[in-house]
Amino acid sequence: MTAPTLLVTRPRPQCAAWLARLAELGVNAAALPLIDIQPARDAGPVAAAWAALPAVDLAVFVSPNAVQQFFAHARGAAWPARTLAACVGPGSAQALAAHGIPAAQIVQPAADAAGLDSEHLWEQLSPRRDWAGARVLLLRGDGGREWLAGRLKAAGAQVEAVTVYHRAAPRLGAAERALLAAAQAEPLRYVWLFSSAEAIGHLQALHHPSLAGQRAIATHARIAEAACAAGFGPVVLARPVPEAVAQALKGL
Repeated sequence: MTAPTLLVTRPRPQCAAWLARLAELGVNAAALPLIDIQPARDAGPVAAAWAALPAVDLAVFVSPNAVQQFFAHARGAAWPARTLAACVGPGSAQALAAHGIPAAQIVQPAADAAGLDSEHLWEQLSPRRDWAGARVLLLRGDGGREWLAGRLKAAGAQVEAVTVYHRAAPRLGAAERALLAAAQAEPLRYVWLFSSAEAIGHLQALHHPSLAGQRAIATHARIAEAACAAGFGPVVLARPVPEAVAQALKGL
């Protein structure tokens, strides 16, 4: 039986790197981005964040999109030597390094952490210093989880959330619409990869309310729950790295 095609639903800017690495791992994959990333509608707060950065103790980037959209406003500014940059996934860490932030200033979950999320990032941040009085920037899209911000505030930090990009429904091209139709017609030939519950909602709007018979890999338990609620089955969990996803695909 021919191996199924993995449908990578990450935002378009991240798809190319994922497809290249999956190809190296022998995985047949195709891009079907289900979230569109748009610049912040008001660039003022982003520019103000850059101006304040030398006095900031920690900048938390929620995704590679946050990294790219924030640095789009750098205008030649260098990253301050005193400011830590935190993120939850290796993709974001690689993006930070690509923008010149030294590895010693990048904080992320441990390589052997059970999950790549805010809880495991806090395990690394909590003992790093006394957070009382620290100034923290949370660089993100439209809203998001408040768990890490809550922990930092409880520890005495001053946390400011800055919207550096917006998420929107995808704008699919003709080839992508054809791929979506093929997945609907022959679900056993495809497996969906989800790194966002929002992408599942967009798929329901594009596809149809029920997605029964479709298989999926999710990179977090909350995303897996959303996939199951949408009708996917089976749904398996994998760390958000190509190697783990490739292994999960073999399991399916």
